[in-house]
Amino acid sequence: MSLQLYNTLTGRKEAFVPLEPGRVRMYSCGPTTYNFFHIGNARSFVFPDLLKRFLRFKGFDVLHVQNLTDVDDKIIQRAQELGVSFRRVAERYGEAYFEDLMRLGCQPPDVNPRASHHISQIIEIIQKLIERGYAYRANGDVYYRVDRFDGYGKLSRQTLSDLVAGARVEVGDKKEHPADFALWKAAKDGEPAWDSPWGPGRPGWHIECSAMSMTYLGSTFDIHTGGADLVFPHHENEIAQSEAATGEPFVRYWLHVGYINIDGEKMSKSRHNFILVREMFKTVAPEAVRLFLISKHYRSPIDFSEEELEATARGWRRLLGVKARLDRVFEGADVDPLPSRERVAMALWESDRDDKGLPQPQALAAGASRELWQETANAWRRFGQAMDDDLNSALAVGALFDLSRAINRYLDGAGADAGGEAARTAAADEAFQVADGVFHRLSDVLGLNVAAGQGASHVTDERVKALEGVVDSILQLRDEARRNKNWELADQLRDRLAAHGIQVEDGPAGSRWTWK
Repeated sequence: MSLQLYNTLTGRKEAFVPLEPGRVRMYSCGPTTYNFFHIGNARSFVFPDLLKRFLRFKGFDVLHVQNLTDVDDKIIQRAQELGVSFRRVAERYGEAYFEDLMRLGCQPPDVNPRASHHISQIIEIIQKLIERGYAYRANGDVYYRVDRFDGYGKLSRQTLSDLVAGARVEVGDKKEHPADFALWKAAKDGEPAWDSPWGPGRPGWHIECSAMSMTYLGSTFDIHTGGADLVFPHHENEIAQSEAATGEPFVRYWLHVGYINIDGEKMSKSRHNFILVREMFKTVAPEAVRLFLISKHYRSPIDFSEEELEATARGWRRLLGVKARLDRVFEGADVDPLPSRERVAMALWESDRDDKGLPQPQALAAGASRELWQETANAWRRFGQAMDDDLNSALAVGALFDLSRAINRYLDGAGADAGGEAARTAAADEAFQVADGVFHRLSDVLGLNVAAGQGASHVTDERVKALEGVVDSILQLRDEARRNKNWELADQLRDRLAAHGIQVEDGPAGSRWTWK
């Protein structure tokens, strides 16, 4: 199955075919840097990272551009409240944005332009729009003439009159039409300004993205992502001004991310019902937050609740538990797992490019688990099918958890956690090596870096740290009961822990525990 993406512009799923074979040019709307971002914003930032990872997994060369809006009314207002320059506000929250983005497992964009660094490109586009009759000057401001552009409303699939009624705008002294929007704003006292042919001033929000995207991706590019709240007016205005300036189609595939709701309402700063991501990191592992965001299809709304988040955090800890068990097998066998993981990952990548599915070994070695092999192949196939179907990460995550359960069943049966010969046998099992490689490969495509997450997540999750101390104390009591041959108490403690998702493993060196 080829990759299918839901295109907001056409209102249907379409086979993804880039302009240039093998190469994808993609733009994502980044943050307006006047505050830390909340969990709703985070979904719009995690989605393009997931898309980019999967496109690269499919063998595409991806050029990803994500902007920072560092000149905006909200930034200026925040700077005035704090009594500092707008640049200081933008730099502070821009740095914080990247810190939080990295903790969410997002790869940095290839290009990360700032609006204030592209004033000359913005002025050039505005001049073209004036020359072609799509924009007009009004007392130092410049406005876009929406009724001149025949395609206005094609992204949101509304007429101009519908959009005006929905926006509840009125004709001002400077505007020819109530829906006309500012391309350039005349300078005001105490606000940042740059020289222009129309006098000192600063750019409007919409024109910034057109200038930055076309500077690095050209007048027509493949994919533009953003939140559903940006369809109108931001993305509608981007199309109008860009296509009017160049005479060419602007973006071929528009992908929009659904809202996160809290108490039945869309989460937003204007409603004051938001939850900052960096505040969440104080009690929840960043990887668990990412898992929460990708456990639903990107176009579906998410109803936020503490219970759902905690359930996702338990799921993340189960993945860490599988990772720990895999590592112990290789540790017990005195074999470095990296070569086999890299070999399997490369074989899987090549097979995916050739559309052949999971590569079958010439012959499974004697004693290899054919059941584990089949479950691994099923997980691999279901993962690819889910992601090819408009990036259905909910089903893809399900395939990863099914694989993790299959690995646990195999290790339970093999007794490999005890080390020694059992561990060496498991590590040499061809089916086990592929399952290990697929587990790590799929985790990486989802941005769930279990290798890096091992241990690091618990440092940031204070509640988990406290719980780990309690579990360790219970294990000490259980070890003492076993030494005293109080098997009944030892079994009771093990069963009570298992009821809370904690698996106890007894070995020659004592007891260890992992999340189930």
